[in-house]
Amino acid sequence: MSAPNAPTAADLRAEHWATHSPVTQPGAQAVALDRLPADVATLLQVSRQLVFHYRAGGGWAEHGVAPGRLAEVDTRYADAMLDRLTELGGPPTRRPATRPRPAAQRLVGCCRDFTVLFVAMARQHGIPARARVGFAAYFEPGWLMDHVIAEVWDAPQQRWRMVEPEMEPGHVVGLDGSVLDVDDVPPHLFLTGARAWQRARSGALDAATFVVAPDLPIPDTRGWPYLRHNLVHDLAAVNKQEMLLWDDWGVLNERLPDGEPPVPEALAVLDELAGLLAGPDPAAADLRRWGMREGLAVPPVVTSYSPLHERPIEVDVSRAAVLAADDGGPQSVPRPRG
Repeated sequence: MSAPNAPTAADLRAEHWATHSPVTQPGAQAVALDRLPADVATLLQVSRQLVFHYRAGGGWAEHGVAPGRLAEVDTRYADAMLDRLTELGGPPTRRPATRPRPAAQRLVGCCRDFTVLFVAMARQHGIPARARVGFAAYFEPGWLMDHVIAEVWDAPQQRWRMVEPEMEPGHVVGLDGSVLDVDDVPPHLFLTGARAWQRARSGALDAATFVVAPDLPIPDTRGWPYLRHNLVHDLAAVNKQEMLLWDDWGVLNERLPDGEPPVPEALAVLDELAGLLAGPDPAAADLRRWGMREGLAVPPVVTSYSPLHERPIEVDVSRAAVLAADDGGPQSVPRPRG
């Protein structure tokens, strides 16, 4: 007979995401994070005060953010992000979560950075948390827009619960005017990369409605190319490899002519991957096996399409490319052949 409140098998599986990845390690700021409450709602409040969104945060001059700080969008690792935040206005614990941090004291970044900082804080307190890359339906009516949020393991309900580290409570959903539940984002309002892929493949949703932004005309940032992009990034995220959104590698470097879907052979692989990721509780071992497959594995060097540069550049991400083993320990990803 089991003891009261004994961990279930699902609880034990979720512990894989309670430890840091190479990306979320807080480094010298670990002590500051330890001072935060081990409470998901509070950590979400804190995360929303830490980033100035480089596209959606409002006027830079109005908020006192210098244009030269755009370079911060390429800050990849949580320890560097937290160090920069401390330089700008002190660590996350300096002010109460309910007291807004001035925009000029926030890191210039995007949705990915809100999420990485939240996941770093949660994991520092032993809370199973992971990033999910996909598309939000709560920004522009009729569009599913590129976005990154987090999942936390809800032990009482025995499920992964999606939470919003960027948007404030009270955010109005453009679809119907309802208010988004930022502490339990409904799955129809945020489609992970895997579920978005499945909905487009089935014809339930038009692939053309999946975009980085409706007004961004770059072909690779909309439709099938970006559906594939977020599917592969979603795999990396659940494998504790939280990449910058403008990183490309493996199959993502294969251009799709005129925005057409991949060839049938590639579609079969991506369909199978989406089936695994869209499941309610895929095993870490299965995710890791997919994360080591040629074309999907994060290599030591990726192609970056950073907004800082007019042309793509090659970036060393060997620290982020370390893949977590089943026991939570790191495992190196083999270098790509050729």
